[in-house]
Amino acid sequence: MNVLITGGTGFIGSRLAHRSKERGDNVVILSQINTQAEKENTDQLESLGFSVIVGDVTDKDKVRRAVAGCDIVFHLAAAQHEANVPDKHFWEVNVEGTRNLLEASIEAGVGRFVHGSTIGVYGVEIQGEINETSPMKPDNIYGVTKKAGEELVLSYREKLPVSVVRISETYGPGDRRLLKLFKGIKNRTFFVIGDGENKHQLVYVDDLIDGFYAAAEKERALGQVFVIAGSEILTTNDIVDTIAAVLQVDRLKFRAPMLPFYILAVIMETVLRPLGIQPPLHRRRLDFFKKTLFFSPVKSGELLGFHAMTSFKEGCRRTAEWYREQGML
Repeated sequence: MNVLITGGTGFIGSRLAHRSKERGDNVVILSQINTQAEKENTDQLESLGFSVIVGDVTDKDKVRRAVAGCDIVFHLAAAQHEANVPDKHFWEVNVEGTRNLLEASIEAGVGRFVHGSTIGVYGVEIQGEINETSPMKPDNIYGVTKKAGEELVLSYREKLPVSVVRISETYGPGDRRLLKLFKGIKNRTFFVIGDGENKHQLVYVDDLIDGFYAAAEKERALGQVFVIAGSEILTTNDIVDTIAAVLQVDRLKFRAPMLPFYILAVIMETVLRPLGIQPPLHRRRLDFFKKTLFFSPVKSGELLGFHAMTSFKEGCRRTAEWYREQGML
């Protein structure tokens, strides 16, 4: 198969590229290079013979070039963590960029279009088990525009074979987002803010990719939305304890109340962002200690046959091993 991966120099995208090549697919990557990690991933991908088109999904000519001849499009590119950019940027990338890909995919006769969305579309207010029909109340511009991007994709389902995958918190080899957590626990400088009993349902990156393949191949996935998450519901305390056990260190028992940190985050955002400075502490960073999100596996299990196979402990072991191999831990 000829496969296009947008955002293919990122953590999930580059892992998906490697797995696709292992399956025998011809892979084209459309992505930007905005970070050192993306630069390293690009160099590695190109050294292995991958075709990397450096460009933005808002560039219609590059989108058409990338999509031409493709059987499957995995759309992972998104504006997400950019600081000091207007809301318009998120709309241009996450909605209009998605529209460009959809239109180009129709022109190219793409066989399947899998849109990578996020559990961020649910926001923070919802409590209890979540499923694909739960109300979406995103609480930041990223979530708002990803919700709009989903709706746009589904509006094309009569013109193009589309599926939407809402991605849970993802970790594994190649991930640098959790590196600070691993390092903080290893060095015994990380402490829990709040009671640590809020719930997560992380997914190991290779399990997530299995879900992507299923969404691209199963007929019952057409026109559907799926949440892809791991098999374990973990509290923040569970996560910290498991990583500490894998690293063979004692976790720091000190914990801090949430309210002072929340107030400090608001002050930093208010003062620093107008000056063009990314606040070292902001409200989204505190979501790790606040949000409770866990998901029903019923729809992904019944329609995709998806079941996450990697335990959190084993996934942490593999992740820590990769960090050590890279000299990061």
